[in-house]
Amino acid sequence: MVSYLFLLYKGEGSISNPSHKAILIRISMALVRGSLLGLSTSCRFFCVLVSVLAVQPHQAHGLSLGFFGPKRTAVAPPVAGICASSVIVHGYKCQELEVTTQDGYILSLQRIPESRVRDGEVKRQPVLIQHGVLVDGMTWLLNPPEQNLPMILADNGFDVWIANTRGTRFSRRHTSLDSNQPDFWNWSWDELVSFDLPAVFDFVYGQTGQKIDYVGHSLGTLVALASFSEGNLVKQLKSAALLSPIAYLSHMNTKLGVVAAKFFVGEIVKHFGLAEFNPKEEPVGKLLKSLCAHPGVDCYDLLRALTGKNCCLNSSTIDLLLMNEPQSTSVKNMVHLAQTVRNGVVAKYNYGRADYNLNQYGEATPPIYNLSNIPHDLPIFISYGGQDALSDVRDVMLLLDNFKSHDVDKLSVQFIKDYAHADFIMGVNAKDLVYNQVVAFFKRFH
Repeated sequence: MVSYLFLLYKGEGSISNPSHKAILIRISMALVRGSLLGLSTSCRFFCVLVSVLAVQPHQAHGLSLGFFGPKRTAVAPPVAGICASSVIVHGYKCQELEVTTQDGYILSLQRIPESRVRDGEVKRQPVLIQHGVLVDGMTWLLNPPEQNLPMILADNGFDVWIANTRGTRFSRRHTSLDSNQPDFWNWSWDELVSFDLPAVFDFVYGQTGQKIDYVGHSLGTLVALASFSEGNLVKQLKSAALLSPIAYLSHMNTKLGVVAAKFFVGEIVKHFGLAEFNPKEEPVGKLLKSLCAHPGVDCYDLLRALTGKNCCLNSSTIDLLLMNEPQSTSVKNMVHLAQTVRNGVVAKYNYGRADYNLNQYGEATPPIYNLSNIPHDLPIFISYGGQDALSDVRDVMLLLDNFKSHDVDKLSVQFIKDYAHADFIMGVNAKDLVYNQVVAFFKRFH
């Protein structure tokens, strides 16, 4: 689930941790020299953009600073796999599978081939479900079977496949790299577009021989839109449902988020050797806690302020969330997301120098993903919320502008006034408001 927690350290006051002081001093010197990415020495803010779960917790279950850094809970997250911990226990069949991308990442994939009530149906329609950033496929399964999307789809006759992005706990292997090596983390969401999604689509299509329905949430919508815009996957795709879609991010309606995005210099973090962005471990956890301790930054209430007022989460779901998340992503991915916020366009990763971009793309500026190139006859369902601080209504309107020429009978848009970012994936009433509509939309084109 993609969310953007913007934690801001103003260039005044102090930070108690010596290592963090040293980092800030080095950043200050770099800025004064004016040698880092052309940033002005008059900039007053050092900003660190990090991504956390898009959740407005139950009043009694706030995501406090304990959400970051090493877990000190007596209950460990599951290590046996998603099938064993969250699917088979409910009476469903589930297969743990692996997919290797062209660039060598070994991705975890779960398959729920049928309902727990055997109906004898031999050939089921495959559907692939893609999570957002800093979480994995487990987040789709935090609610009970009658409320979570994968099992609802299985009970409605679908062959369900759950993807897990590179870098998350069950997708931390590579054919030649170790996850402790910086090169393992040398990717952004461009690589999810170019490698992860195609590998999973090829595998599911090869196993089933059928075109695939797709469901994405948050970052899972961005990588899908970018893929479709380049003509990728569309020959294997039957239809797509995009929940709480993000593409344009320039209207995020949080004061702190806007300020942090404006001054964000997350590229600095990359320059100082951080490759993996893991909120559970050092140095990210302690750095975040130090920033949260700065006057004026209230990290208990910050999640609600940044993601919107989610209407419909319950405490048991939050308990499971705290046991399992957040997951790692790459610093480069975080930088790319920050660029998407700042620049107001959906573009490939900007290396910060014209010669680097020329070497990578053959042009001085990163190419744009032209979303208006998405095939006009592709069935697309879009659902967004009126309380979502990340997938802001104005940004969704910009996204919908790209579909003005779309076949009217192939585009369905749903607006839910009270929904915010996390409601779409963990809301207790999401089945009635969203998932039943997704199932009905998919079945129109079967």
